[in-house]
Amino acid sequence: MWKLNQSILGGDEEREDNLLDESEDICSLSPLQRMYGFAACLIAGLVCMFLSLIVFAKPIKFAVLFTFGNLLAVGSTAFLIGPGQQLRMMFDPVRVYATSVYVGCVVVALICALWIHSKVLTILAIISEICALIWYSLSYIPFARRMVSGLMIRFFDTEI
Repeated sequence: MWKLNQSILGGDEEREDNLLDESEDICSLSPLQRMYGFAACLIAGLVCMFLSLIVFAKPIKFAVLFTFGNLLAVGSTAFLIGPGQQLRMMFDPVRVYATSVYVGCVVVALICALWIHSKVLTILAIISEICALIWYSLSYIPFARRMVSGLMIRFFDTEI
């Protein structure tokens, strides 16, 4: 568990000591219990996303299941590093815009599915949510967003 936290957060001594102090954030779970919680949330999220593909013909059910699965999968890492640390990492200046766009897309997808009941808007919101999740995930990989931006410019550049 110690090495997992070290690899996720970069591994300086002060930060590792703070992680032990923040164990109160996750109700003083043992490292094994945290791994079980992480695995359970991640598997539940992946199952929800898989089940959403089965009901793809009904976009409203698809959107609710897919979004719930996304939230479970993204939130599963809170068991490993604690919810406080997860929120600090999500709203770090490097990824605050990616997080905001992702959370906004999740909210829009749920609004389109649950209140508006528009299949077209729901599908568009889900596509936006997937793109926002990819961009948010890339924010955790050094220089990944810059590389993907460069590739997109190179592939879709219309200038001759």
